[in-house]
Amino acid sequence: MTTTLPAYDEVVPRYEPVIGLETHVELGTNTKMFCGCPTDFGGAPNTRVCPVCLGLPGSLPVANRAAVEATIRIGLALSCSIAQWCRFARKNYYYPDMPKNFQISQYDEPLCVDGYLDVEVNGEPVRIGIERVHLEEDTGKTLHVGGATGRIHGATESLVDYNRAGIPLVEIVTKPIPGTGAMAPEVARAYVTELRDVLRSLGVSDVRMEEGSLRCDVNTSLNPPGEQWGTRTETKNVNSLRSVERAVRSEMIRQASVLDAGGRIVQETRHFHEETGDTTSGRSKETATDYRYFPEPDLVPIAPDPSWVAELKAELPELPRLHRRRLQQEWGLSDLDMQSILNAGAVELIEATIAAGATPAAARKWWLGELSRRANETGAELADIGATPGQVAELQGLVDAGKLTDKLARTVLEHVVAGEGSPAEIMAARNLEVVSDTGALTAAVDEAIAANPAIADKVRGGKVAAAGALVGAVMKTTRGQADAKTVRELILERLGAQG
Repeated sequence: MTTTLPAYDEVVPRYEPVIGLETHVELGTNTKMFCGCPTDFGGAPNTRVCPVCLGLPGSLPVANRAAVEATIRIGLALSCSIAQWCRFARKNYYYPDMPKNFQISQYDEPLCVDGYLDVEVNGEPVRIGIERVHLEEDTGKTLHVGGATGRIHGATESLVDYNRAGIPLVEIVTKPIPGTGAMAPEVARAYVTELRDVLRSLGVSDVRMEEGSLRCDVNTSLNPPGEQWGTRTETKNVNSLRSVERAVRSEMIRQASVLDAGGRIVQETRHFHEETGDTTSGRSKETATDYRYFPEPDLVPIAPDPSWVAELKAELPELPRLHRRRLQQEWGLSDLDMQSILNAGAVELIEATIAAGATPAAARKWWLGELSRRANETGAELADIGATPGQVAELQGLVDAGKLTDKLARTVLEHVVAGEGSPAEIMAARNLEVVSDTGALTAAVDEAIAANPAIADKVRGGKVAAAGALVGAVMKTTRGQADAKTVRELILERLGAQG
């Protein structure tokens, strides 16, 4: 029987959402968390492994100092308290992508606790509480083949790649976030977006969601207004900002449908499907006791020196929120203008374009205009559209030098995005430079005058506005490569008219 799902606008008045986000971040260290294997992405399966990360008998782990430092810096940037003493634990569960059949993680004694991250949604500030930031090792990767969905159901075989097993992984867990109402999906996306920007500014991870170095588990529950919080579900491994928002919205609608029918929500993990925006059941959610945590006997506790922590805090870069505020003042933008840049994900691109020589106005024009349009049409992220800030600055430089009109520059940009080379190379190869040779332009003007005698007579008679038709004829002859102002001046000169 097909169930008709309620519209989102029908859910919000009847139920209050509570959300929470668990974000996993692969750190950009050179080696893994407890061994010396390299962490570079994309190697042939099972070529970045050793006895330690494979969990072979007799191998012993050694904690990666760079990973500990990166985790502390993350905690400080999120206004967390840094533990003076903490330790690792074994988290036991039996999955084929866990070579030891347990994961070294942190349980009741995390490295960073009790912080927050401020975000802005629809012009409203929202403070997201951070419960903990802890350090662990990533799992391997299981590939299910032979089926239609890429999941284990229907697959004919499964392959395991342990290259990722043991890579330093930071888990950032928010406190429950109630009171967001209809904005819950947007709040979730804004939080992950801001967190990604913070992590990138710290230089601790490349935070590429498409490569799995930033993954988000989205917790969602519903309750009637004023009643006890409902049972939560956990949508696993959501791998894009847009999907974080869609996962919350979809799960709110699904849970409302279940509750409306008198059913109950089961605490479970769920899978998000990019193609439909829906979630489907995964497995019942384990509790902490199911994992049988106990202290890791092969690792000594971590006791960060307070003076070291103070040094790390003093060296933190300007946080993205403060950085954006400063840029807004430097660029002379209104709140609405800055919000448009944020919505497009163009802050860093525009900043880099300005650093490459463009003005703030020119950088905004290209990134929020032609390039954003292309990104929207193709569904690509703006940063992946195919043009670099340096190329955009070079393109504007050619316009400023009079070598390209805006129309010609847009044509050049098409070929830049297609990967044909730099703006200057494309302009030369495709002969797109503005025609500035007076002799060539004069010949084109004389041709246009001869072909349009009636219009020429009007211009001679003082109807200067009629010269626009002759300018258009010259522009057509020169394929839009003539400078319109120069052409107009030549036409008036040839016809003895005053502009």
